[in-house]
Amino acid sequence: MTATLSDPTPGLPSPAPIQHVLGACPHDCPDTCSLVTTVQDGVALRVAGNPAHVHTDGVLCAKVSRYTERTYHPERVLTPLRRTGPKGSGQFEPVGWDEALDAIAARLGEIAQRDPQAILPYSYAGTMGLVQGESMAARFFHRLGASLLDRTICASAGAEALMQTYGAKVGMKVEFFARSRLILIWGSNSIGSNLHFWRYVQQAKRAGARLVCIDPRRSETADKCHEHIALRPGTDAALALALMHELVVHDAGWKSLQPDAGLDHDYLARHTLGWEALRARALEWPPERAAEVCGIPVEQIRRLAHDYAHTRPAAIRLNYGMQRVRGGGNAVRAVACLPALVGAWRDPAGGLLLSASGTAPVQRAALQRPDLLGARRPRTLNMSTIGRHLLQEAGPASGPRVEAVVVYNSNPVAVAPQSAEVVRGFGRDDLFTVVLEQFRTDTTDYADYVLPATTQLEHWDMHNSYGHTHVLLNRPAIAPVGQARPNTDVFRGLASRMGFDEACFADDDLALCRQALGDAVDFEALLADGYVALDVPDAPFAQGGFATPSGRCEFYSARLAAQGQDGLPDHLPNYELAGTSAQYPLAMISPPARNFLNSTFVNVQSLRRIEGEPLVEIHPEDAAERGIADGTVVRIFNDRGSYRCKAEVSTRARPGVVNGLGIWWRKLGLDGRNVNELTSQRLTDMGRAPVFYDCLVQVEADSPQGRATEPAAVT
Repeated sequence: MTATLSDPTPGLPSPAPIQHVLGACPHDCPDTCSLVTTVQDGVALRVAGNPAHVHTDGVLCAKVSRYTERTYHPERVLTPLRRTGPKGSGQFEPVGWDEALDAIAARLGEIAQRDPQAILPYSYAGTMGLVQGESMAARFFHRLGASLLDRTICASAGAEALMQTYGAKVGMKVEFFARSRLILIWGSNSIGSNLHFWRYVQQAKRAGARLVCIDPRRSETADKCHEHIALRPGTDAALALALMHELVVHDAGWKSLQPDAGLDHDYLARHTLGWEALRARALEWPPERAAEVCGIPVEQIRRLAHDYAHTRPAAIRLNYGMQRVRGGGNAVRAVACLPALVGAWRDPAGGLLLSASGTAPVQRAALQRPDLLGARRPRTLNMSTIGRHLLQEAGPASGPRVEAVVVYNSNPVAVAPQSAEVVRGFGRDDLFTVVLEQFRTDTTDYADYVLPATTQLEHWDMHNSYGHTHVLLNRPAIAPVGQARPNTDVFRGLASRMGFDEACFADDDLALCRQALGDAVDFEALLADGYVALDVPDAPFAQGGFATPSGRCEFYSARLAAQGQDGLPDHLPNYELAGTSAQYPLAMISPPARNFLNSTFVNVQSLRRIEGEPLVEIHPEDAAERGIADGTVVRIFNDRGSYRCKAEVSTRARPGVVNGLGIWWRKLGLDGRNVNELTSQRLTDMGRAPVFYDCLVQVEADSPQGRATEPAAVT
């Protein structure tokens, strides 16, 4: 789309035409907005939401609306850099692209001759793009034979739970929440992390829907709901099982007064597997037991069960916060069973949405080319335990020591758990580290080479969504700033230098965009409009049709049982259970600060000014017990380490739980650390995911004496 300014001033040159370029937001957010970038004379003037895209509706969050500030940031990395000082010092000198790529290829080649598994790629959702995320990079590392990365740091516990229960990462269409009569927002601060979903919720609220927020923290979303259920971290499965208990026990009585209330026995018989076993499990969880475990009034459980049983249609928006504990997968499974009990799936405005990413027919094999591995079967290392892997010596069971890490689309030194170990690992003098980045992050400080990466305004990409059922195309709006290059160009360059001559390494980015979805969507429509709606049913499970082996909603999973797990969902207490440690009596969760997205946008000055500084929210009762006033600098600590920041005394924290808002860059903290100094490298019950919210701490007012006696990091 282009528009040209008219009526130039006589005698002056005509202004350059204004262009409006269609794109897509690349960030780890379910909204996946369609963007319109206004460009004049090769400069991006502004980024706005696309008013023609129904889910974006012309609106962007505060973060992405400032995207030009990110693209033209004065601290952006615009030339390749080579380390000149000690690891962690952030001391570099500029080098040319050819010199950098030649040196990197030579070092990787040398290591690969000994064992390519000593090389590890590390990436996640710095961009959610299918092309700049995992296309040419995956081809390169597959051809090299490098270790594989288990990408678990955000959503894998919940994803595995959905796969075991529904057979796929699918759910309600987000737009139908506008027609729901009861909406449970479970483990989500939707105002901050799912803004466009919140618009549909507001439509439902204006039409009379009741909103219930289930979250340990009294978030901005909880403020706007009719009720907030502030359960303890890690107790969501107990609450879900108690709701099932009430549905079973009161079913007949409720039906005598309202025939469509309670359990949907026809749906249970036709479209579920394992109901009798789940029924027995639910009867073990009366509301009194769950109230004790969850730390909430028993009346809240009874009222929620009654409302869920009597309201049609009822919908659940589940998010990923609740899965970041030991029993996170079981908790998601328990909640995911609820809509089938009451037949909520019969209505498009009933059911549940955690992820819609399974609706997009992504051609991952075509993009990533696992066939390039040939007969090799490299080991797989978990990104959530990167600190442990980098410190591990070679051994028969573990394989070779990691000698090289190539980081792209991620900032592991800031975001990975138990960061004292992560820092020690990246600080190894014998570890060769390459980082593709836009800014000098915590991770680039430990790099041997930093390669300047493009932003979303400067490259092609293809996006699906985990929050709606559209796919989007991103066009480059401007030429790369400075010497920045797309990830794809970097890995093509390395492949060429290492003699990889397979034809797939010559695919350009537009070709990769076409390969991402194959013939499943009209690519010409994507080029014209920037987005295409996928052809999926309005009510995906109205007539069953689950993608499980049985074709039913599997309350009982034989696949989990075969792995030695309980085939039924259950409540698994946290590893670090509140009330079990006199030394560390407080539970800590670390939800994202509203104006950051993981560690992205932390360096955007306008957004950082809004956030102010790193904070921990602490309830007035807990603060008074420790002599902590609002604004006091406190030390939060456990056996893994300690972290200093200011306290905000607030009822946003429930008693016994502190909220360490993240994820600030370590270098911006009071002591060069962030909240992940305290989190552990333990993993969830399924999906091999981290347990960021399964963490006990103590908090005390900071003092020189306190700093002198900080516990050593666990090794």
